[in-house]
Amino acid sequence: MSGRLDAFFEFVRRGVIEPLGRLSGWVVAALRSLAAGLLWFRWRVAIAAALAVIVYGLCTHPPFESVHRGEVVARSDALDGSVRVFTAGTVLVLPGIHQVRRYSIRDQVYRPIDSASATGPAPFQSVEGLSIGVDLAVRWTVDRARLAQTSKEFPDDISAVLVAPAVQGIVYPAFARYSVREIFSQRRTEIQQRLIAELKPKFTAMGLVLRDVDIGKVDLPPDYRAGMEKLLSEELETEKIHYTLQLKEGQVKQQQLEAEADKVRRQTAAEAAGQEQVIAARAQEETMKHILPFKQRQIEQRQLEAEADKVARIRTAEGAAEARRIEARGEADSRQKLADAEAYRLDLVGKASAGQMEREGALVARYPLLIQKTLADKLSDKVQVIIAPLPAAGKFIGSSLVGDQSPVNPVNIAAAAMTSQAGVAR
Repeated sequence: MSGRLDAFFEFVRRGVIEPLGRLSGWVVAALRSLAAGLLWFRWRVAIAAALAVIVYGLCTHPPFESVHRGEVVARSDALDGSVRVFTAGTVLVLPGIHQVRRYSIRDQVYRPIDSASATGPAPFQSVEGLSIGVDLAVRWTVDRARLAQTSKEFPDDISAVLVAPAVQGIVYPAFARYSVREIFSQRRTEIQQRLIAELKPKFTAMGLVLRDVDIGKVDLPPDYRAGMEKLLSEELETEKIHYTLQLKEGQVKQQQLEAEADKVRRQTAAEAAGQEQVIAARAQEETMKHILPFKQRQIEQRQLEAEADKVARIRTAEGAAEARRIEARGEADSRQKLADAEAYRLDLVGKASAGQMEREGALVARYPLLIQKTLADKLSDKVQVIIAPLPAAGKFIGSSLVGDQSPVNPVNIAAAAMTSQAGVAR
């Protein structure tokens, strides 16, 4: 056991204590060398440290101020007490000597929030003693022309320290001079102009510029609001009836004037129509003086034209009758000549037929069989074959067909045949 402890202690001495001793010797030697170097370069180190401190101070607290858009910078000098106003660029500010304050040149608005409601902590009072709330907006800005003189007197919060007391000191007494009805509807513009007139000189004395005062919503107590609205509605209804009556009266007067104008217009139109008729009658009379002779000449002309037409028709009728008589005579002569020609033709035809019959009779008498040949020629296109008994000597060939057995004279047969031929020829 003791051998192991000895070995452990030996290991600690060689592995830990001896290396630490050598390391401490090296550190002491390095510190001695560094101290010697620092003593040699102490003045350079001091200069570098001073420069570092100066650079750090300039970085953390630069001696310049920039003027932003919409604002001005007032720099006061602690040595001579002068104040300069800068509107743009970069301003040199020396620590301990210069003091800088920034002011906005834009319009700023102050609203008394506590007085905006009738039930708020600080409502306005009317002449009747009623609490009312008014949404009041006061627009103001700093006077740039006087900023150099007044910048030392301005507090840090101008709106709360200067504007609010000035507005409250003017607005509360101003509203207390008017009734709720006047504030609510009738005299709001007058109150606004009065507030502007009273606040403007007060703001000017403080180095501020008043832009405008706006009166917005007027908050009334609920009961008074209901009665006020009812009263206003009744007044509006009364004014409406009043204006309606005026409108009706105007309409009645307009209708009367229109009726009178219509009456005058009708009278004028009637007089003009009468004058037109008189003028037309006179013109017609003058015209008739010229028309009557013309009409008379027209009548005479028409009578002459009628007589001429009558004579022309008579002559035309006489000519037509004469023409019809001539045509009738010509037609009668033509028919007479046609009749004479027909009679002459019939006479010649009869004579020719008689001569032919005479010749044929002589021929039949001479040749009796010629009758049978003629009959066969006549029936050849109707009958193909004729079978008949031979007639008796001296009889007609078709006597057997017709059942005639009487003796016939050949001369009579020939005469009959000639007569039939003559009928056929006709």
